[in-house]
Amino acid sequence: MNPLMEKYHDEEFGVPVFDDQKIFEMLVLELNQAGLSWQTILNKRENFRQAFGNFDIQTVADFTPEQVEILVQDAGIIRHRGKIQAAIVNAQQILIMEKEYGSFQSWLWDFCGGKVIDHHFQTTAEIPSFDKLAVSLSKELKKRGFKFVGPTTMYSFLQAVGIYNDHVVTCFRYGEV
Repeated sequence: MNPLMEKYHDEEFGVPVFDDQKIFEMLVLELNQAGLSWQTILNKRENFRQAFGNFDIQTVADFTPEQVEILVQDAGIIRHRGKIQAAIVNAQQILIMEKEYGSFQSWLWDFCGGKVIDHHFQTTAEIPSFDKLAVSLSKELKKRGFKFVGPTTMYSFLQAVGIYNDHVVTCFRYGEV
């Protein structure tokens, strides 16, 4: 396994996240993964961090059209205009939700039942690409104006922020998260 993938698996995957900035980071990375491998995204993660102001929500929400043009030319990230603009729109929507709910993480965890969901998968082949909760989350976020938040992306996002513990039961991390 690639060292970045191994580190991500061993230290981050499935670990519950309660920090809006970290949740935003995972949302940006997951929406950029659409159509690509997670390995590709992890390889570019530090470049994303630099390009997106360390995933500061306000900073990204305030990006100008000129900054978008610079990002579209940045070979260190995914140069997909729609994904870049989605990150900006999503940051703007998170700021609205922070005013409404106190924090985005509070809304997200409440929406998902407030606790980690252990799926108890025996093999990775059992892990779906999406489920009912991912579909519901996708629909709700789209209603609120979020972009690039389809059900498959939302399922991966739920794994990334630790709402889903999708470590297989034989994995040493299963019981730890």
